Amino acid sequence: MNVIQKVELWGDAHHAKWLAVVRIVLGLIIFSKGIALISDTGYLQDLLFRDSIFAFSSVIASIAMHIVAFAHLVGGILITVGLVTRFAAVIQIPILICAILFVNISNGFSILNSELWLSVIVLSLLILFWVVGSGTFSVDQQLNKKHWR
Repeated sequence: MNVIQKVELWGDAHHAKWLAVVRIVLGLIIFSKGIALISDTGYLQDLLFRDSIFAFSSVIASIAMHIVAFAHLVGGILITVGLVTRFAAVIQIPILICAILFVNISNGFSILNSELWLSVIVLSLLILFWVVGSGTFSVDQQLNKKHWR
């Protein structure tokens, strides 16, 4: 049994029921961020080109925005319903790290920078659900119950 399997077993055995509510809220936050990215692509383009950390062409920036928005929409739904939660969290983690390092940090480490703090909290929760999994009130749990019957 390798380390990943041990972490998954520990996470499945030590899952508090209130974490299901936290997982659902996390999924809804990520899904709503995907909706916000789709509805206001100009704002994200301004952020990418304002600091010019990377020499993005407009085509590459547009492709990156669509990939991030799609990942947030699909990942948010998967996390909310508790279907392949660990996989969805792993997909979201690099996006949140990039958001913290390249987008939110440009506004400074201020208590007023709510986007930075929200990103840090969401990243922490994604790491938590990567370890503990989807929990008791999830599609994964229901599928496992039906599989063992």
